[in-house]
Amino acid sequence: MTGRVVDALEARGGVAAARDVLESGVTRAALARAVRDGWAFRVRHGVYALGRTSPAVLAAAAHGGAVACVTALALAGIWVLADPGLHVWLGDKGRAHQHPGCRCVDHHGEGRATFGVVPVSDALVQAARCLSREGFFAAYESAWRLGLIGAADRVAVRSALPARLRRVLDIARGDAESGLESLLRLRLADRGIRLDCQVPIPGVGRVDFVLAGRIVLEVDGRENHDGPSKRHKDLVRDAAAAAAGYETLRFDYALVVYDWPLVEAAILRRLGR
Repeated sequence: MTGRVVDALEARGGVAAARDVLESGVTRAALARAVRDGWAFRVRHGVYALGRTSPAVLAAAAHGGAVACVTALALAGIWVLADPGLHVWLGDKGRAHQHPGCRCVDHHGEGRATFGVVPVSDALVQAARCLSREGFFAAYESAWRLGLIGAADRVAVRSALPARLRRVLDIARGDAESGLESLLRLRLADRGIRLDCQVPIPGVGRVDFVLAGRIVLEVDGRENHDGPSKRHKDLVRDAAAAAAGYETLRFDYALVVYDWPLVEAAILRRLGR
């Protein structure tokens, strides 16, 4: 019977209410035996889980619901600007349960609270209320790039957004290779500056942006350009671009996120503005 307990929990994402496990045909005695033998454990009263379940999912279940909003986006590998913390969807009438280390952000909405992780499209709609306009835009493009939202999802997300965010999605693309690229493109669009994105240049390769037909903009993420070998490759690309008649402006994560006025001033100066 222990195997049936494990199967019942696995079928429900690794965590479930005891009543749902029992409805699958598992007996109370079998559930108790699985806990005693270490196959499962009690998250809180009436909720059981497998030990290999995601810590975020377990913490959300202890709180009373499912991983939601920016936490769900981060778990899916979507680019999120800041540490998301733990956001939990509690349904329309769900009650939050305090638990050790609880600093959860509650989300309520139509439906009965469940466990696990909310769908990416729902998480994006929730994140629109928690993130800045820029942060939401970057997360949306990241989800699109990763293939986690299809055409129908994009329509559904858009219809659930306020007008100010629906407008920003008019310039959203599915080929932004990092959240930093999304931030830079949105910020320059707000200044009325048009960019050509993901441009192939013979002898150089594909560059992030070309501005005014002559300025290459490259945005280096934290994870992609550390170490001397990567730095050398960047210098080779910049030299090849110069030989082809382009000027390169290269910015990293810290500059784009924490020192944007300097980035903007450099770009505007090169444009002669």
